[in-house]
Amino acid sequence: MHPEGHVAGLEQLAAHGGGVVSLDTVMSAGSWQAVLGATGAVLAAVEHAHQRGGHAFAAVRPPGHHALAQRAMGFCLVNNVMVAARRAQALGRARVLIVDWDVHHGNGTQALMEHDASIRFVSLHQHPWYPGTGMAEERGVGNVFNVPRGPGAPPALYVDDLWAAVRQATAGWTPDLVLVSAGYDAMLGDPLGGFTLEPEHYAQVITRLRERLPKAPIVALLEGGYVPARIAEGVQSTIWALGD
Repeated sequence: MHPEGHVAGLEQLAAHGGGVVSLDTVMSAGSWQAVLGATGAVLAAVEHAHQRGGHAFAAVRPPGHHALAQRAMGFCLVNNVMVAARRAQALGRARVLIVDWDVHHGNGTQALMEHDASIRFVSLHQHPWYPGTGMAEERGVGNVFNVPRGPGAPPALYVDDLWAAVRQATAGWTPDLVLVSAGYDAMLGDPLGGFTLEPEHYAQVITRLRERLPKAPIVALLEGGYVPARIAEGVQSTIWALGD
């Protein structure tokens, strides 16, 4: 997934006090420890879901869905959701569905899985918007389901269009595990997005996933979100829907 040189370069940059990784992404002296903590939490969440057949939420930073194999970008250093997917597969959960509801397209995730038919990727995101990828015509090997939408629409449109893509992705294909790239910058009022979702809409999606895929554990991983109080509301709603 990430070559050894990429990972070693991040570790070394942090050890030297940090610095600029790419035009929009920097590291501090503590960033490498944050990466280790995030990936550790992700692995623990997947292992919990696998062993107990339940659901989990990993509240991690830095986020990951923009990270390419050899390039950090968009505040993302390591692609957490792909780390989770590969761990799930190593544990025997061969088919993995990734649902990304961050307002930005998970370009790194798509790049890392689009040639692997064992993983399916559904992304609802604002378009045109950073990073400029994620058109509906980008299908990978038939395993990519992008839902690019403009800003300012009623929240029901975003939820229903995301759900239509999930249904398409899982028609005749049942995942062994579901991963959610749970960004909360698609909420109304976020400064880096123009979507209109509210906390209850995340609960609706999780509830629908649980009903459609009752045998697949769900692991949600924190991605973007730039209003802390709103992130807390979105996370709380998501965890409530994951709970029994």
